[in-house]
Amino acid sequence: MNTPNSQTQSWSVIALAKMALITALYVVVTVFLAPFSFGAIQLRFSELFNYLPLFNKRYIVAVTLGVAISNVASPLGLVDVIIGSLSTFSILLLSYHVTKRLKSQIKKMIFTAILCSLSMFTVAGQLTYFYHLPFFYTWLTVAIGELLSMSIGGILIYWINNKIDLSK
Repeated sequence: MNTPNSQTQSWSVIALAKMALITALYVVVTVFLAPFSFGAIQLRFSELFNYLPLFNKRYIVAVTLGVAISNVASPLGLVDVIIGSLSTFSILLLSYHVTKRLKSQIKKMIFTAILCSLSMFTVAGQLTYFYHLPFFYTWLTVAIGELLSMSIGGILIYWINNKIDLSK
């Protein structure tokens, strides 16, 4: 029987399953590519999932949880879990709200890539504090890695969205 309540519950189960899938994919990609995912020079390919909140806000939580779980494997451990998760949540929330007004999906994605790259000051700050690396140089290298990951990921996500509606 299809009562409104059972439909609401099934949609919420489907939404939670999609969120869990994205969280798991983020973790798997990050940990599988761990040598590239952490450090002053990093290419975290799982950052492509940062585009998903542009399609549906539920992915803000899913990607943030993926970052939190992945950062357990970080050399900085709990510090990276906390700072990385808070930074990711903040930047994805900001990106979601600012890009809502933009009509062009490509412009939304470009803005998000730039915003995520600039937010890498949080990673640079951690590496500067704990490893005494130069802040601005570290910010530059991590931001370039983020921009490269987001650029490659942006092409992939754009292509996937043309095949599968990611907003559902």
